[in-house]
Formats: sequence, C-alpha cells, structure tokens
Amino acid sequence: MRIKYLFINILLGLLIIPFISRAQFDSTVSITGGLNALRVAVPFLTISPDSRAGAMGDVGAASSPDVNSQHWNPAKFPFIEGKEWGVSLSYTPWLRNLVNDINLTNLTGYYKLDNMQVISGSLLYFSMGEVTFTNSIGEQVKMFNPNEFALDFGYSRKFSDHIGGAMVFRYIRSDLTGGYSTEGTAKAGTSFAADVAMYYQSPIQLNGKNGEMAFGLNISNIGAKLSYNDDPNKDFIPINMRLGGRISMDIDNYNNVSFMLDANKLLVPTPPIYDQNNEIVKGMDPNVAVVQGMVQSFYDAPGGLKEELQEIYYSTGVEYWYAKQFALRAGYFYENKNKGNRKYLTLGAGLRYNVFNIDFAYLIPAAGFNSPMANTVRFSLSFDFDSATTKRKK
Repeated sequence: MRIKYLFINILLGLLIIPFISRAQFDSTVSITGGLNALRVAVPFLTISPDSRAGAMGDVGAASSPDVNSQHWNPAKFPFIEGKEWGVSLSYTPWLRNLVNDINLTNLTGYYKLDNMQVISGSLLYFSMGEVTFTNSIGEQVKMFNPNEFALDFGYSRKFSDHIGGAMVFRYIRSDLTGGYSTEGTAKAGTSFAADVAMYYQSPIQLNGKNGEMAFGLNISNIGAKLSYNDDPNKDFIPINMRLGGRISMDIDNYNNVSFMLDANKLLVPTPPIYDQNNEIVKGMDPNVAVVQGMVQSFYDAPGGLKEELQEIYYSTGVEYWYAKQFALRAGYFYENKNKGNRKYLTLGAGLRYNVFNIDFAYLIPAAGFNSPMANTVRFSLSFDFDSATTKRKK
C-alpha cells in the first residue's frame, strides 16, 4: 500500500509542476538572456517512433505494454498479456513543411522466453533526403543521402507480479557527409549506448470500478560521446531520463480509459555563458566525461534551479478503448520556450483485429501551421501472436 500512495503523490506532483513552472518562467526573462537549448548529437533518437505514443503527446514510460515498448520502457515487455511474440513497423514523414524526403522508419519486435523473461530488438532508421555538396567556389562535388540509424537488443524480466526491469544495448551510427569535407577530415560518427528501465503496475479500485495504476522509469542512451572528425571535443548523445505514470479504469465491460503523464530530462551538460575571450563567466564546463556530465546536468545551468526546471519537458495523453478493438487517443507535449519551445497537440486512432493492429497519429503545433512540424503524421502496423495462434499456423 505504501508503494501505491507514493506513486499517487509523485503523479500529482508531476501534474502540478508544469503549471507552476510555466507561470513562473514564461513571464520572465531567462538569466541566460533567452534561448539556451541543450546541444546533443543524433537527436533523432528522441523522436517518437510509433503512432500510438505519437498520438498521446509522446507519452510512454508507463503506458500499457505493447510491441513498441522498446523505445519508451522495455521493462514493460514481460507484462504483455496473452501474447508470445510480436513485431511492428512504423513510418513517419518528418518535417514535411520544409522538405519532402526526410523520413523516420522503425522496426521493432519481442519474443517471450517464458512467463518471466523477454528478449527484444529494434532498428530505427532516419533518412535526411538527398543533399548536394559543393566545393569552396560553389561547384557541385557529390550527391549524398545523409542517414542515421540505431540498432539495439534488449532483455527484460519480471521480478514479481508487479515489478519488472530491463536493459538495452544499442549501436548508433550517423553519416552526415559520406566522408566529404572542404576542410580537414570527415567521417561517420558512431557510439555505443545502453538503457536501464524499471516498471511497476498494480490493480486498483476507482469508485467501485476495476482499474490499474502503473509507474515507469527509463534512463536511455547512456553511452559514449560522438564526433564526426578527429576533434577530441566530442558531443554528448541524448542521454534521457523518462519518468511517468498511468491510471486506467474499466468504465464497463466494453469501455476503458487511461490517463498518462511523462516528465523527461536530458542528462547532458547545459551550455554555459562565455565572455569575449571565450572564458566561462556563468555555468560549468560542458567538456566533461559522460558520467560526470550526467551528474552535472542537475546543477550546471547558468540560470540556476529555475533554468534546471525549464529543462524538464512534459508529455500527457489519454487513451480510450472500445471492446479492446477500437481506440481514440489525444495528447499534449510541452517544452519551455528557452529550451526549444516545442509545444503541440496530438490526435490519433487505433484498430485491433485478432493479431493485427494498425495505428495512426497526427500532430498539431501550438505555434500554428507555419511550424516545420505541422501536418506530421505517423503510421504503425503491428502483429501480436500468442502460442495457440503459432501452433495453429504450424
């Protein structure tokens, strides 16, 4: 019971913080003088890869377990009920208001070794379209399609009927130039990383109706810094801490609704303020080792605690299921104006029939339809098989 009360207090706290921080910070000028966004390499790792989470404001730390849990919280995999294995393919045309050939594709799957253990894997591929490279006098040198991908493998395990944990190992490769550079050397950037995740769920009673609460934590992309040349000053990859909760309720035998909230923070150093001599006058040196950078990320902002709280971004979502076959979803994503200013509404739907699932998501930027993210759509197609289905096919 203590765990349940602790979870409810944390969830209420996360619900209150976005409103406090927005009222306190958005009406004032940042000590850093305005925009001071965090800087990372391979930011494609933070893009929502699937339509279900994409329709709920990019929430997923404690959403009900599904085949796409690898990105959000792989510790959810052992809690998928009645299924032995599954696979999903998602496709996102990205930034269509700017160009028409940037795409994100995600292939993911899982397999239950037994009732307690699950192995999983995914391939995330980001294509940036065709780019023309020129020399110093403007002559065309080559055409190239910059691309990035992440290949990972995970292991998840139940510790009890309510708690699970997982680890994921990831290889990352980013090739932005195909080896071409007008100055010095250029190469593809590579890195190795790992995720550590925990998940808790438990049945509850809400006004006499059956329900469930869940809590999730995922620290992802803990890994080596990345560089595209021989410069010893490498860039951090997007090490991210995601903390979230969910409350679900069965309205009756056919209708179920869930409410979810995630809080995210990048565990990378905040850029300091430099003077004309390139000396740090406020903040801390960002050129540090990975572990030190993760710890330092909680207290190194030039604006102090106020700016540190600005670096937390929030996702909230709601999901409605009818007869466990048709879903409607909505969500909202909020990021402080000094840390990127991403704010958008999301909508979507899902259809489940036997082993077949199809999901769709649509993004509406709060900044209006002139935003590069306007009209972003996502499509996901997935299949989940139980042992009985597999035997029948044999």
